[in-house]
Amino acid sequence: MAAQVRSQNPHECAPAEASGGRTHLPVIEDDARMNDQVPAVTPALVFDREYVPVLVGGSAAPRRFTVGGASVVMGPAGMLIIAEASGAPARSGVWNAERFRLIGPAPAPVTERLMGAPWGVDERASPIHIAVRVEGEALYLGTARVRQAGTTDGVLTDCELRLEAPLSRELLDRVRPPLPPGHVPDLRWLGNVNGDREAALEQFVTGWYPTEDATESPVGDSASRLPGGLRQLYRLAKQRPGALGTQNKILPEPDLLTDHLGEMLVFGVENQGGFFWSLPWTLEEPEADPTVWFRELDGQLIAEQEALSGFLIQFSLYEASMGAEYLALPRELTAPQVEQLTGALHLVPLRPFWPWAPTRFYVAPGLVMHVSSEDGEAFHAWAGATHRSALNPLADLPVDWNRFDG
Repeated sequence: MAAQVRSQNPHECAPAEASGGRTHLPVIEDDARMNDQVPAVTPALVFDREYVPVLVGGSAAPRRFTVGGASVVMGPAGMLIIAEASGAPARSGVWNAERFRLIGPAPAPVTERLMGAPWGVDERASPIHIAVRVEGEALYLGTARVRQAGTTDGVLTDCELRLEAPLSRELLDRVRPPLPPGHVPDLRWLGNVNGDREAALEQFVTGWYPTEDATESPVGDSASRLPGGLRQLYRLAKQRPGALGTQNKILPEPDLLTDHLGEMLVFGVENQGGFFWSLPWTLEEPEADPTVWFRELDGQLIAEQEALSGFLIQFSLYEASMGAEYLALPRELTAPQVEQLTGALHLVPLRPFWPWAPTRFYVAPGLVMHVSSEDGEAFHAWAGATHRSALNPLADLPVDWNRFDG
């Protein structure tokens, strides 16, 4: 479940005062003023505890909560979230120059405020203030708006907020310290793409996805009639469920079905059911490396350019990038910009994937980028990485980023 919530911009405030070598925010003691208007403050200024009532409203005792390691203070005039400086994915904090993550579970008052109160006074107009503790001081980062939020059984599990003013690189490195280089998957698999595709698929999947406890999935009577590539992917997915996709899906083996004519075996589906992939279905011994057919609802079957062995590598690359924790998303690109963006990456030597918008893949250790175009003039790119440091090859490029988690 997701909700889009918009907050009001706060009003202007008096200038900050300098004291003892630090810049402090002014403390305003007029309760009437605090109720009627919430001052705006300049990002990156240090503020003291006494300023909290100014941000959230001081006429009543604020409510305080802890959510995912962050302190949440709520009052009649607004909400203040104070996180620790950290780049850990499992903790609340700054995620990139424009995004802040609050990791639940969150108590009901916080859930209602961020998702939108279902009854009573609508608090959505009150601002959400963000601050981060750095070496014992709290740096104010400005206001933010809820971009998306998820719940489970009515409890907020995660919330992504967009900062009204993006952070400079210097400030970002203070409030979200760079992670030390971590282990990232290597590119051994790339050398097997056009030699031993079974080995390439296994090396990529086992390198990209962490091992989970094996799951016992029922084996249907179709098992012996499935091509080897699909049987291999199902075997890998027992300990790595992500291998079956996060955006689009390879159907679990018990869910495989034939089309209405009984001629094609549907094995892959788009996340909203807009299209699917299928293979010729036969009671005889399956073809070793059959053609994969793409079909949009009641449209015509269109052959993917790569047979099943190459298609499964492409599908795996696409889903790995789409489901990655760390993303780099440029705005629309021209062909020369694509060349510049992919110059430091390796092209995966396969024919284009996906008939709708032919897509090619570029990789580096721990990073997969797919680039697609419907007309050959305007291009769209999406890069995903297993570790923040894997985005470093893209960090200094003169690219207009819609999102960059590096």
